[in-house]
Amino acid sequence: MSKPAVLAVAGIIALFSGVFSGIIRAQSKQADKQSSADSVKLIDSIQGPNLYRAYCAVCHGPNAKGDGPMMMFLKTAPSDLTRISARNGGMFPLAKVRQIIAGDEPRAAGHGTRQMPIWGPIFSQVAWDQDLGRVRIDNLARYLESLQGK
Repeated sequence: MSKPAVLAVAGIIALFSGVFSGIIRAQSKQADKQSSADSVKLIDSIQGPNLYRAYCAVCHGPNAKGDGPMMMFLKTAPSDLTRISARNGGMFPLAKVRQIIAGDEPRAAGHGTRQMPIWGPIFSQVAWDQDLGRVRIDNLARYLESLQGK
């Protein structure tokens, strides 16, 4: 094969190689965007106050009164989480609150919709080779219990 023919073939191979690697990179970036859009990132902490601030305060407010910055955009107003005991005869229903957070209990309006996710599956994402979902749920429920009557 002549030198110009070899150069032409080499150029065509380089062109196709560049096109294919560009396609693969674009598909990889698209897959990364899709997977990050479909999942909620877990915070490093499993402590109730930190979980509340990261996942709940945007709707329920920094003091859990139902007045978070997103409330005006929601169809169902977020509930005042400081009044759970008052709504339950003065007793905090810890087991029921855990079940609601986990998604194991029938939900009130707004909870479990796109507006209010069920946190159980999200909290159960494996981190540090462990499923700490139940620990997160318990810590968050106990934090809500500590807010009652404040």
